[in-house]
Amino acid sequence: MLSFSQFPIPLFFFLSILLTLQHHCLANCHVDDEAGLLGFKSGIKSDPSGLLSTWKAGTDCCKWSGISCGENNRVTGLSIGGQPDKNQILSGTISPSLSKLKMLTSISLTNLKNLAGTPNFLFSFPNIQIVYLENNKLSGQIPPKIGNLTQLFALSFLGNKLTGPIPSSIGQLTQLSQLKLSDNLLTGTIPNTFNKLKSLSYLSLEKNQLSGSIPNFFNSLSNLRILTLSHNKFTGNIPSSITALAPILRFLEVGHNYLSGKIPDFLGKFRALDTLDLSYNRFSGTVPKTFANLTKIFNLDLSHNLLVDPFPTLFVKGIESLDLSYNNFHLNTIPSWVTSSPIIYSLKLAKCGIKIKLDDWNPKTTYFYDYIDLSDNEITGSPIGLLNKTDLLIGFYAAGNKLKFDLEKMKIVKTLKELDLSRNMVYGKVPKEINGLNKLNLSSNHLSGQLPPTKFKANSFAGNKGLCGSPLPPCKKA
Repeated sequence: MLSFSQFPIPLFFFLSILLTLQHHCLANCHVDDEAGLLGFKSGIKSDPSGLLSTWKAGTDCCKWSGISCGENNRVTGLSIGGQPDKNQILSGTISPSLSKLKMLTSISLTNLKNLAGTPNFLFSFPNIQIVYLENNKLSGQIPPKIGNLTQLFALSFLGNKLTGPIPSSIGQLTQLSQLKLSDNLLTGTIPNTFNKLKSLSYLSLEKNQLSGSIPNFFNSLSNLRILTLSHNKFTGNIPSSITALAPILRFLEVGHNYLSGKIPDFLGKFRALDTLDLSYNRFSGTVPKTFANLTKIFNLDLSHNLLVDPFPTLFVKGIESLDLSYNNFHLNTIPSWVTSSPIIYSLKLAKCGIKIKLDDWNPKTTYFYDYIDLSDNEITGSPIGLLNKTDLLIGFYAAGNKLKFDLEKMKIVKTLKELDLSRNMVYGKVPKEINGLNKLNLSSNHLSGQLPPTKFKANSFAGNKGLCGSPLPPCKKA
């Protein structure tokens, strides 16, 4: 029978073998991956909610929060998501030590608010396929050689502080399905090389400073379902090649640009369209009659253009959100296809030439309404019957009409945060419930009596000769 005494082994050597075995049992992930992740953690100066609290040396990094591993226990995924409203954020800089994660295929660092750095570290991951670096503080330019990461399936730098042009090399990312560069400080034009992105289904470039015309390359992007280009400086009109997307495009958002000319008739071919936003541009002429074909449209925003009558009748099954405000329409009444919608939650028809008695308007449902804007029309009567049937209303705007009713009889639901009834003929006293609002304008009416204690300034109540009390002049003693 063999014994340790027959094979003398120094005690320290024996113990070191045991400790090594124990370390491998407890810390199964690769030593480089552990070092890379701990280096990333060392670059974080503040982690108030403990997003990285499980990241401890000597433990299995494959079991750390936000980490996933593949073959040979190599780290393949890093995913950390914050919730700024719950103080789940990270403050610090992305450490170059992440380059040790050679097998990484997916990285998602989203909504961390104060996470800084540049995107250059991505070149350390030869197998990277998915990149979501959203709503952080990344700065600098998108690397010109980003096109070398040819395995990318999804790329998002949404909500950072990236500057400079969009690299033309992105056209080399032919496997890309999602490209989201919105809410940055990008300048220049959309590269024509985008016509090579034949797998692209989601393209979001909104909220930048991009300019020039929208390229006429959509014949090549036959899988595109979501296109958002709003809040830029694009000029010209919507390119005709976009008709190639008519059978499948769900979202087309080009609002807040400098587009001009007539709204193209071919938009009426987009029968799958859910959302169309052409707002805050310089479109003129009439709305195409072909819009009657948009039977599946749920969200339509044509506001703040130069459009004129007549407005076509739509045959939608149910509109959710409609904004036709501030054009040159004279609708006279609220369209029947709006009134009959069972699911509408936002209706904005400011300055649309509406001449109705509001008491006579009986929409099919009022329960879902969040926002109603009927400002600057010629509407008479009272909104009491309408508003007393709402439970979820957040904003009601009816300034510049001929409404005449007792304010004290109007229901102010707990959800209501914004109320504008200025420039009407509203009378009665101001109820104390107004203090639950965030914004209020009751100026230029016929209100009277002493104001309840209020946080609002005098301009919210100006032009009501019968009102008194702080912040207006004090009431006269009888």
